[in-house]
Amino acid sequence: MANQLPVKVVAVEERVWSGEAEMLVARTTEGEIGVLAGHSPLLGLLKEPSQVRVKLAGGEQLTYDVSGGFLSIDADGVTVLAESATPATPESR
Repeated sequence: MANQLPVKVVAVEERVWSGEAEMLVARTTEGEIGVLAGHSPLLGLLKEPSQVRVKLAGGEQLTYDVSGGFLSIDADGVTVLAESATPATPESR
């Protein structure tokens, strides 16, 4: 089993999802980034609009449509702080 990465997906008014993941993929203004446990610290501006994909153990994937915000990676894990974050519909994936 791969090392687990603590992840929080937070919108302005609510915590959308938090838990352990194998990987997080997000699109920043500089390009797409994949984050695994042990990633170097980073602060990135999320591309607007875009999606954040959280890959869980066992192959499950959660996808969120996000608007605005930041991606913060530090020793405590990854936090996605978005203006809005909603579960993606199959049509938007």
